[in-house]
Amino acid sequence: MIPRYSRPEMAALFEESARYRLWLDVELAVCGAMERRGLVPSGATSRIRSRARVDADRIGRIEETVRHDVIAFLTQIGETAGEDSRHLHKGMTSSDLVDTALALALVRATDLLMAEARRLREAARTLAVRHKETVMVGRTHGIHAEPVTFGLKVLVWFEAAGRAIERLARAREGVAVGKLSGAVGTHAHLSPDLEEEALASLGLKPEPAATQIVQRDRHAALLQAVALLGAVVEQMALEIRHLQRTEVREAEEPFREGQKGSSAMPHKRNPVSCERICGLSRILRANAHAALENVALWHERDISHSSVERVILPDSFLAADFMVSQMREVLEGLKVDPERMKANLDLTRGLIYSQRVLLALVESGMSREEAYALVQRHAMDAWKDGPDLPTRLLEDPAVTRVLPREALMACFDPRYFIRHVNQIFERILGEPVASGR
Repeated sequence: MIPRYSRPEMAALFEESARYRLWLDVELAVCGAMERRGLVPSGATSRIRSRARVDADRIGRIEETVRHDVIAFLTQIGETAGEDSRHLHKGMTSSDLVDTALALALVRATDLLMAEARRLREAARTLAVRHKETVMVGRTHGIHAEPVTFGLKVLVWFEAAGRAIERLARAREGVAVGKLSGAVGTHAHLSPDLEEEALASLGLKPEPAATQIVQRDRHAALLQAVALLGAVVEQMALEIRHLQRTEVREAEEPFREGQKGSSAMPHKRNPVSCERICGLSRILRANAHAALENVALWHERDISHSSVERVILPDSFLAADFMVSQMREVLEGLKVDPERMKANLDLTRGLIYSQRVLLALVESGMSREEAYALVQRHAMDAWKDGPDLPTRLLEDPAVTRVLPREALMACFDPRYFIRHVNQIFERILGEPVASGR
């Protein structure tokens, strides 16, 4: 079943009629290579191409009787192509046809997914540059740590998306492989040279050493790459979910005109897009695991992988494509609240600058152990109530004896912590970038 939220161009690749059209493409490629070698009468390939019609409904009805999808397909094509159809499938086994056509579908699906991932990456770049100097608090373990910028946070996503695209590109090359080597991979009926010629006409390479099938570590690697892309997108979505929490409210996914957040509570603006993305990423990981289970089969082949792939391959690409497209829309319409970020930066009343004070005390001659204990004691008291951390430190002679007031207060300037952000952006983007560009 193709989900209603799928992009039409991706969904179309996994429709039954599309699969049969790819099967016909493969059969015609083999027939053409045989014709050029004089193994098939001259003109047979072009006559088949002009006459053959794919009728998915008719194939389905035939399959109900013969209980074999490839035989049903060849029977239906024979009904429309006529006598020349006897030259189709010569020397081939079902997996020669199915696996080669599957490679074509996966290459096209991967190209579509990479194109959408590049659009997501560009949206991340735009958002990162816009907020390159938007200061906010960094969090580790969910607890306020030190100042960072929202742009730098998004730049991390941009870079991760680039690695995900690179992994997809490598996996695409790995699955752009077909086979025409027969029932157990020995080329008993079709020569390796003919295989290379036919597959080259389809833009594929041959499996160097095959059993009855193209080896499934290739497909497993592809679904690992898809799952990793999903994990990168989930990384973005999960962070936005946290930033949208009522207690934080630093960023919010788009909430469109007429949208409703809850059937019971009219005030709700829930991060439903990001939550959906996080949920679907679990399916991608589960499917990647199933693909690993498909690698080891009995001897030259059993059929246990086939039923699994009919689910995990279309589901993974449809889900991943939806996730990436949805995340791009979220980033393009994301509402960022710099004022709320500033308020949260000051929420702990100076505690996030503790390391800067620690290092300043050490630079002034105090031992690290003494400086750490001193700053931690004041920090723990400031957590509770009363004066903030700067005030407490200014009132401590042990601090003011080694650190003048001006030097101490300089430790609480957030600009110190983001002074290398431009350099990080230049290192990744390869050029100086002005904020908001």
